[in-house]
Amino acid sequence: MARRNVLAKHRLSPIRVMLSGERAVATMSAIIEIPVELKGTAMNLLSYTRFVYRVERRDARWRIFSFDATYLRDELTPAIPGHSIAIDPAELQAFRPAYRLLSYVLSKQGYAVDPELAGDDRPDSVRALMHGIFAWAGTKSD
Repeated sequence: MARRNVLAKHRLSPIRVMLSGERAVATMSAIIEIPVELKGTAMNLLSYTRFVYRVERRDARWRIFSFDATYLRDELTPAIPGHSIAIDPAELQAFRPAYRLLSYVLSKQGYAVDPELAGDDRPDSVRALMHGIFAWAGTKSD
């Protein structure tokens, strides 16, 4: 995405690690910040997420086995106070509430966004993802 000038920054919380032998699950809250220009106006897109890593020790080294994210919510605000844009609500109807504005912005930039990502608007998707991750690690989920 950086090659296409999507300059996202990630604000990360402290990490929590649940260890189970040679495997572990590491989780952290994150806010993905993406400066964007929409309709000629500088905007800030924030996507609130939870990152989940499966990690495994092999040959005495811990390595990331997989990375997943669950989406909580997002917001879009003007970068300069007093500026604003109008988005037709009909343009947002096709997108999931947990990452609606992220999907909107990325689709405007030519990206296809998976509508089946785990998100708080579909708690069963989050439960299934987390169950699979913690089962892999051999530990109990949060």
